[in-house]
Amino acid sequence: MARSGNLAEWERRLAEQRREEGRLARERRQQERERERARQQEHEESAQQDAEEQTAALDEQVKTLDEVLTSVLDLPPMTFDRLLVTAELPGFDPGPLGVAQPGPDWSDFAPPRPRGLRRLIPGTARRQRAITQARDQFEAATADHGRREEERRKALAVAKAKYHGKVSEERARAAARNAYVARRQAAVAACDAESVAWFARCVLKASRYPDGFPREYQVAYDPARRTVAVEFELPPQRVVPPVRTYRYVKARDEIEPVPRPDHEIRQRYERLISAIALRTLHEIFSATAPDVVQAVSFTGYLRTTDRATGQPVRPTLLSASAGRPAFEALVLAAVDPAACLAALGSPVPVRTH
Repeated sequence: MARSGNLAEWERRLAEQRREEGRLARERRQQERERERARQQEHEESAQQDAEEQTAALDEQVKTLDEVLTSVLDLPPMTFDRLLVTAELPGFDPGPLGVAQPGPDWSDFAPPRPRGLRRLIPGTARRQRAITQARDQFEAATADHGRREEERRKALAVAKAKYHGKVSEERARAAARNAYVARRQAAVAACDAESVAWFARCVLKASRYPDGFPREYQVAYDPARRTVAVEFELPPQRVVPPVRTYRYVKARDEIEPVPRPDHEIRQRYERLISAIALRTLHEIFSATAPDVVQAVSFTGYLRTTDRATGQPVRPTLLSASAGRPAFEALVLAAVDPAACLAALGSPVPVRTH
């Protein structure tokens, strides 16, 4: 009976152990499933964030294009004063040449004084020889120091002369540049054709466009009609992002682009090139006097390749012109650029390139 009772106890404990092991195994599996769900959720959240960040970058790019005109309306116009230069040079730095080295110290050469009873004995011939030798060395070191100091002072004088020479050159260069600007200013006031065209080019050069935009333009001035004519290279249509947004597709675990509709790309491009035309007119009118410039014309062209011939071509995408009174009556911050050009008698043809 005792042996049978022991067997039953052993089987009971074994069953409890197996139940405990099963429970622990289930808990481990549950914990692993929870960790896997947490990893999957973290991955999905990260992918969703990536999609949102890529979309935000697109939105910022589109915003920059939308603000090509409005972003410059509050900027001060170009003036002749901004074309003046100031000679700027750092202060003279002599470096090591500006530091005089200390001369020799006799204490570094003098032989040590006698100690103990020897200090009571009058100077011996050996000590006199040591003193004489030390004095010769001291005088030689002093002479050598004097020569080095003289060389340093000469080198310092040469460095100062070079510095002052550069200062004079920079001041002369700045004075020449400023005199040139002053002559140009007087010539612009007199409606000199080449000078007015030069100043208009300065205006366009100072205008900052988004990275990647072409910066080619030609300017002419008709003094009889007081008209500035600008030929301006426009950016291609591909500057408008072909993707509208990015979205994370959980089922495929992919971030996929959502295309921008073709009609939206064409509308945004039309708005962009219209805004460039209005911006150019605004910048030139703002920078010039009414008695010098009474009208501005703008021709926007595109550098591309003829698909039929493979030859480079420069098709005109839009032409616009405006007199000063009509243009200054516009509230540019509130206009639709394409509609504004149409109202000025310069509708924008919609093209795809």
